[in-house]
Amino acid sequence: MNKILSVVMLLTISTILYAQKDVTRFLGIPVDGSKSEMIQKLKAKGYRYNSTLDCLEGEFNGSQVYLSVVTNNNKVWRIAVIDVNDTNETNIKIRFNNLCQQFKKNKKYISMEHDYTLAEEEDIERQMLLHKKRYQAAFYQLPTIIESRANILPDSLRHIVKIMPDDTDQIKVQKYSINMLLSKYPIEKINNLTKNEQEQLVTEMMDSIFKKSVWFMIDKKDYGKYHIKMFYDNEYNHSNGEDL
Repeated sequence: MNKILSVVMLLTISTILYAQKDVTRFLGIPVDGSKSEMIQKLKAKGYRYNSTLDCLEGEFNGSQVYLSVVTNNNKVWRIAVIDVNDTNETNIKIRFNNLCQQFKKNKKYISMEHDYTLAEEEDIERQMLLHKKRYQAAFYQLPTIIESRANILPDSLRHIVKIMPDDTDQIKVQKYSINMLLSKYPIEKINNLTKNEQEQLVTEMMDSIFKKSVWFMIDKKDYGKYHIKMFYDNEYNHSNGEDL
C-alpha cells in the first residue's frame, strides 16, 4: 500500500489509457473541429453571431461577453471569452478574485499555484503602467473520464484521504485516479514500476493536464477601465511551429 501511495501523483495516467485526446471543453462542447461547426454549436447554446465583429455575443457566468473562435490549420484551438463591459479598478479586482475562488472550488479544475487572489491594497493601475505587470490565473481541466468518477474510491483506500482537506488539488487528483489505476494494473505491477516507468508516467500525466488549459487575465482598456479576458485552450491543436 505504501508503494501505491508513492506513485499516487502518477495516477492520472488513466487520462492516456482511458481517454486519448480528452480535450478542453467549453460549456460541455469540445474545443475542437472546424470554426463553422463550433459557431453552430455555440448558437445552439443561445449565443448570437455578430458578422461585423466575427464573434458571438451572449451571457456567460453572469456577464455579457463576446466569444471568439480561434483556429490553427482550420481546427479550433481556443475559445476566447471577453467581457463586453469595462469596469473600474476596484470592481475588476473583485471580479478577478471571484473567478479565482470559483475555479478553485470547482472539482473539474486543478491549479499549479496555491492562490492567485489579489490583495485589497494591490495597485493594479500603477503596476500595469509602470512595471508592465500581468495579472492572470491558470487552471487545468481534469480529464472528463476521471471527473465523472470523482466519488468512486475503494473502501480499502478511503482512509488514505479522509483526514485531508477535500478541496486541495493534490487530493482531487488522488481521488479521481486511484481507483482507475487499480482497475488497470494489478498491485504487483504497481509495486514494481521501474524508475524509468515512473518518470514516463509523470511526463505523460503532466502533458495530458497541461493540454487542457483554462486561464484568464485582467486587460486594461482606457485609463482606469478594465475587463476580463478568459481563454479555453486545446493545446493539442495549438501551433507548435509546424508551419515554419
